[in-house]
Amino acid sequence: MNIIWLGHGSFRIETEGQVLLIDPWLSGNPALPEEHHDAAVEGATHILLTHTHFDHVVDVLPLAKKLGVPVVGQYDLMGFWGESEGIEAVGFNKGGTVDLNGIMVSMVPASHSSTFSTPDGLRTGGTEVGYMIRTEGKMLYVSGDTDIMADMEWMGDYYKPDIGILSAGGHFTMDMKATAYAAKRYFNFKTVIPCHYKTFPILEQSAQDLIDGLPGVDVIEPQVMQGIAL
Repeated sequence: MNIIWLGHGSFRIETEGQVLLIDPWLSGNPALPEEHHDAAVEGATHILLTHTHFDHVVDVLPLAKKLGVPVVGQYDLMGFWGESEGIEAVGFNKGGTVDLNGIMVSMVPASHSSTFSTPDGLRTGGTEVGYMIRTEGKMLYVSGDTDIMADMEWMGDYYKPDIGILSAGGHFTMDMKATAYAAKRYFNFKTVIPCHYKTFPILEQSAQDLIDGLPGVDVIEPQVMQGIAL
């Protein structure tokens, strides 16, 4: 498995012959220079969406149409897009699991919000979620944007993820200390990759508090467009 950070909360996951794009944010992403945009999405087979805030959703529909790949996400929004946007959509809901050509993706709760702007004001786009991804004999938890939540207790016990891609930038999500607390209390990760940080001055700029808070865990500070082989 090769995990590539595209900056902020966006990832490219190459595994089992598939390329999963998680919340791919290209347009206006200050962490991802335009010259990397094509390489970031090349060969994509699926797009997974955690929620509809602009920094996660703005490029999802354009990419789905350009690349001809399905969008995987929360049932209500996927149903609407399938009808109104003419894209292939895989809609399911929390507690459900879908098979993406041998990669098993389970939808789990997150604690955040999921809205987008329209000419008629703010609208809700489904609900915020995270994903447990089973591939190559490993379980990967993609938290999406979230705070600490009690649901993490059963999620850690039931899914037993080895790897965590965790929002950790603060202000909008858990910060580094909170992420370390959640990872230590509810999970038994071998590897943790922080995200949703560095992008703007208001967010955390270093993962040192996360590293210090998780002795014995391999905390990897990702570099944009540099693969992490696991």
